[in-house]
Amino acid sequence: MSGTLTIRLTPNCSLTPRGARAFFGIVCTVSFTIATAMAIKGLWPIFPFAGLEMLVLGWALTASLRRRNYWQTITISENRVAVETNFRGTWEQIEFPRHWAQVKLRSADTRLHPSRLTIESHGRSYEVGSFLTDEERRALAARLTRSVGRINESPPLN
Repeated sequence: MSGTLTIRLTPNCSLTPRGARAFFGIVCTVSFTIATAMAIKGLWPIFPFAGLEMLVLGWALTASLRRRNYWQTITISENRVAVETNFRGTWEQIEFPRHWAQVKLRSADTRLHPSRLTIESHGRSYEVGSFLTDEERRALAARLTRSVGRINESPPLN
């Protein structure tokens, strides 16, 4: 469709499900081999802690793999800015009039919190790219600002 710009955002999930299973299997094998050797020498309390560690690792890998299904699509046309979000099977769409939309990059309150990138118009605000790094978020903010423009400004779409 001419006259539109579409930006698709996805988190960086380089670990595949197959790779996660292989990694988990190798770590479990090494951990339980060491725990078994220690348990044989009389240090049996190590074994339950090894099991607990593997449960936490399994949970972390599952949470990481779930992020693979998270995406956002920003579509900028002559008249509107639409953001579609899919997270854990929940789909959401919000639209802003392009002529009145603003792109705002808010710096973090502390070093431990990331910056926030929002699209705003008429008292409504929607955060985009929450899973991006600060550097990627700044680059996206610059690209969106060039494409959306400022209030009362609608630059040509490139």
